[in-house]
Amino acid sequence: MGELTAIVQRFYEAFGRGDVPGLLEHLSADIDWEFVAPPNLAYAGKRRNLNEVAKFFADVVQADQIHAFEPREFIEASGHVTVLGWERSTALDTGQDFTSEWIHLFSFKDKRVVRWRGFFNTAARYPQAH
Repeated sequence: MGELTAIVQRFYEAFGRGDVPGLLEHLSADIDWEFVAPPNLAYAGKRRNLNEVAKFFADVVQADQIHAFEPREFIEASGHVTVLGWERSTALDTGQDFTSEWIHLFSFKDKRVVRWRGFFNTAARYPQAH
């Protein structure tokens, strides 16, 4: 396992404990953070500093109840770590349970995350009305 992958794994361990200060310590102060999703999702959009990223995690908890969150594959190359994972959650605004595979992209400089992008299947969270 590479050094950057170990940092990312500690990041997910902190997330699993609900330790937001513990995961923020791995980020650069001028972080470029974006969860790519429709703007009606509370945690979608860009964040540019540690306070905004802390609010991202607060928004996630208010929007979704996460039942299972599994980083499954870590791919490290050239200062980047790509993580493929899966989650099972409940959308609190609709009460809908959903599952989705997801991808997180971490870019590093001096062993700190300087850019993060997150993607998941938003159609699973917002199923079409029947």
